[in-house]
Amino acid sequence: MSSGGRNSAVTVALIAGVCFLAAGVYGGEAMTVLRKAVYICLECIGIG
Repeated sequence: MSSGGRNSAVTVALIAGVCFLAAGVYGGEAMTVLRKAVYICLECIGIG
């Protein structure tokens, strides 16, 4: 793959990632993910 083609692919992937991230935050998924992360951390250290 040429340098220009690779840069284009990276740019498209980055834009897609930002769009999916924004859609998740807009849909209220950020708090769900944070809550699950807290539960996992608490279980790892033996509190939860």
